Amino acid sequence: MRFRPRAFREEPEINFIPLIDVLLVILIFLMVTTTYSRFAELQINLPTADAERSQDRPSQIDVAVDAQGRYSINHAPVAFAGPAAFSAELRRAGGDMKDPVVVISADANAPHQSVINVMESSRIAGYGKITFTTQAGKK
Repeated sequence: MRFRPRAFREEPEINFIPLIDVLLVILIFLMVTTTYSRFAELQINLPTADAERSQDRPSQIDVAVDAQGRYSINHAPVAFAGPAAFSAELRRAGGDMKDPVVVISADANAPHQSVINVMESSRIAGYGKITFTTQAGKK
């Protein structure tokens, strides 16, 4: 059986026009539904005290932290050798006071870790009452 030669067969071609139309619709959809995130800085307004100075508490321990991260307890300089050693200094300063308040006075430029060290040492010493001093606002 002899088959006759086939006539010239046209190659199929891909029509790109519908493909481009679909891609444009997808592109428009993505552009409309995309949310653009903006990077914003966190702005913090630190509190200032407008109230009158409170009376000195008889059972308080004053802890000061300066800008270089140096500590003092009741106006006496103390070296920080770790939370356990500093908590022993706090207990020594507390003496026989029953549940004293630890008042932290930190410089505005003091490292945050220095203040956290004082808080951790107070927790180890068993002093649960901690407060911070503030600076009176400029008028």
